[in-house]
Amino acid sequence: MANTFETPKWMQDYEVVFGEDVETKEATEFGKLLAEQKEENFTEGEVFKGKVVRIGQDYVMVDIGYKQEGLVHVKEFLNYDGTLKISEGDEIEVYLEKLESRLGNLVLSKDKAEILKAWDKISEACEKGTPVEGTVVAKVKGGLSVDIGVKAFLPGSQIDLRPTRYLDKYIGKKMEFKVIKFNKKRGNIVLSRRAILQEERGKLRGEILSQIQEGMVVKGIVKNITDYGAFIDLGGIDGLLHITDMSWGRVKHPSSLLAIGDEIEVKILKFDQEKERVSLGLKQVQPNPWEKAKEKYTAGTKVKGEIVSVKDYGVFIELDDGIEGLIHVSEMSWTGKIKNPAKHFNVGESIEAQVLDVDVENKRISLGLKQLQDNPWNAIESKYSVGSKATGKIKSIVEFGMFVDLGEEVDALIHVSDISWTKKNVNLNEEFKEGQDVEAMVLSVDKDNAKFCLGIKQLQEDPWKKIETRLPVGTVVEAEVVRVTDFGAFVELETGIEGLIHISELSEERVEKPEDVVKRGDAVKAMVISIDKDAKKIALSIKSAATAAANGSYSHEPVKTATLADKLKGFSVE
Repeated sequence: MANTFETPKWMQDYEVVFGEDVETKEATEFGKLLAEQKEENFTEGEVFKGKVVRIGQDYVMVDIGYKQEGLVHVKEFLNYDGTLKISEGDEIEVYLEKLESRLGNLVLSKDKAEILKAWDKISEACEKGTPVEGTVVAKVKGGLSVDIGVKAFLPGSQIDLRPTRYLDKYIGKKMEFKVIKFNKKRGNIVLSRRAILQEERGKLRGEILSQIQEGMVVKGIVKNITDYGAFIDLGGIDGLLHITDMSWGRVKHPSSLLAIGDEIEVKILKFDQEKERVSLGLKQVQPNPWEKAKEKYTAGTKVKGEIVSVKDYGVFIELDDGIEGLIHVSEMSWTGKIKNPAKHFNVGESIEAQVLDVDVENKRISLGLKQLQDNPWNAIESKYSVGSKATGKIKSIVEFGMFVDLGEEVDALIHVSDISWTKKNVNLNEEFKEGQDVEAMVLSVDKDNAKFCLGIKQLQEDPWKKIETRLPVGTVVEAEVVRVTDFGAFVELETGIEGLIHISELSEERVEKPEDVVKRGDAVKAMVISIDKDAKKIALSIKSAATAAANGSYSHEPVKTATLADKLKGFSVE
């Protein structure tokens, strides 16, 4: 099968025509003669002068006096902007890489010729560390291509002191570089601009350290950003700009304010010359918003802001950069129903409030939310007058009383002490149920302290109010013993009203134990000997009643004994 051959593009550029091979004896001898001529006059690895014969799309044809022209890739003749450096007819020097490629042409290189020409200079620059000047001509993989008389490679990590993303800005710029690596055999040259900058930075460092002072305002470039702040390059020394010194307001993350490469003005807050540490401030070069806060945020002013923090005790509102106000949980609702702010408010929400107080010295602004709402206590105060009756459902039962829903925004409280005039230690859960209808009297509406109190016992007259009329001192009554204690016996005089017969009043004789004289359920006759309405205590005496009966009459005058008051001290009617 015949081999097929596709004409290469470079051949198309120069219209090279191949004929069929004719293997004759004469051709063989001519080939040997030609090979000898090649070896004699043209040696691979040498530099030859040539003339530009033709410029094609991909290759430049150069005549170096050989039996056929050689090809140099066109990219070796391009300026950084894509224009050609040469014209047809120009004389140039080229490096002979191969006498004959597989397609039969010379392989030439202008770049390698220039490298060989400049090699001594480059070798010396690398050895001594002296800088070389060059122009950035193109962006290549991993860095930039630089023309220093020959093409050299500038890695991305060696372009600047800081990582650089946008390489296009360097194209066309003339700068100085250091040769950090070269390979003569391969013709590779590696440059560094960073090394030049580091040397310059070292020189500047000493100057800056001698000039720097606390309180100075200087310019710097953001070099690095961390969670806790940013490092600023001051030209020879780095300073730390802590997150707390970036803004008068809250900063979630330094990257929200700064980006690497930003040029900013900062203030020297602290300088440790021995450790060469510099603390910087950005907010310190900006006006302090609190200086005009007193004028801007007066009490009663309506303000709007964004919720920046939600706590158990309230929410913080950002009113301006560096200015925050607190809506305390007690200022969120007139009814006090908001107990957990996190259930009602979210960070990032916009909210309106009223300024209650401004404390510039401590940088605090108190805000109120309920002040922008109608106060339900005004309506309750006018609707429920003290002494009027109200009916509602028991909403909840707690240890100290019951909350009653009257159909208002505010629940009313019936305290356990307002359940009964006479019953002590009332078990609310036994006598009442949630959802049960209850009638009570309005005792007080205190809108200042947000208290609405009702009472059940107030629907009836206080039996202690006229106790002296019904049971005057000196009256002998017959009553049932309901309780016997170590210090005496309690008797029930009326429903819910008890009196105490002290152990010393049980008998004319000395009593060691009250249970030796009386027992629960016994009916006894006793005389009322004292009444204390405020303390709700009644003292009785069996022996006084017996004396009166023996004399045939009862005295209505109080029985005065020197120890009676002492006997009653410390005891309460249970």
